[in-house]
Amino acid sequence: MTEELNNCDLSSKVCIPCRGGVPPLTDNEMSKLIVSLDENWNIIDSHHLERVWKFENFKQALDFTNSAGEICEEQNHHADFELGWGRVLAKIYTHKINGLVESDFILASKFDKI
Repeated sequence: MTEELNNCDLSSKVCIPCRGGVPPLTDNEMSKLIVSLDENWNIIDSHHLERVWKFENFKQALDFTNSAGEICEEQNHHADFELGWGRVLAKIYTHKINGLVESDFILASKFDKI
């Protein structure tokens, strides 16, 4: 991880597709990146990012999920979503390495802008 990433707006970055064969971020690297995200994001078991959003109804939750899905398609980096009445949970990690890389934090920061 570069120092440059620590000192910039993550949402202005582009997700870089992972082809596997790279190590996941260390706990120290993750702790430096998580501070750039909304405080509601959590690192779970040093494996993935999770955040829950609350909405007034199902339609607002669905609209948010669709907007986040569009970002996933634009970035070619996809999150897992759990959609319910007035609630969306997003889980982000890089499946090819079964862990977190910089692009996971970039994607999360883009969700924060919705």
